[in-house]
Amino acid sequence: MMNSTASVILRPEPRLPLVTMIMGGVLIPLPWRPWPTLVVIVFGLFLLIQTAILRLEFDDRALIIRQNDAELRRFPYDQWLAWRLFAPWLPGLFYFRETKNIHLLPILFSPSELRTQLKQRMGSLEIPKQ
Repeated sequence: MMNSTASVILRPEPRLPLVTMIMGGVLIPLPWRPWPTLVVIVFGLFLLIQTAILRLEFDDRALIIRQNDAELRRFPYDQWLAWRLFAPWLPGLFYFRETKNIHLLPILFSPSELRTQLKQRMGSLEIPKQ
């Protein structure tokens, strides 16, 4: 399941924040404007900031979430039960389950690199599409 490979940091990809901000702009014609537009655009800006400062790193033993080079959280592979990418073409959400917790993260990085690293390091834990 785990391969002895070099550490990999996924490159950021701002598609999700940009799509979110565009969707906020689409809400302008609603009768109770500007609130839905402002809320969605501010959320998109929040995601854009997260894209700039957060990184996912895959090392030999764990998935590491970093913020400006500081480690925020470590998820050891031996604790993982399952993973899945929802709508990576949008991009969408990254789901993974550990023995004690379930995590759902927006995909703020390259979905293809994420899938490659997950398959390489976790292998058969991917939940099949239904």
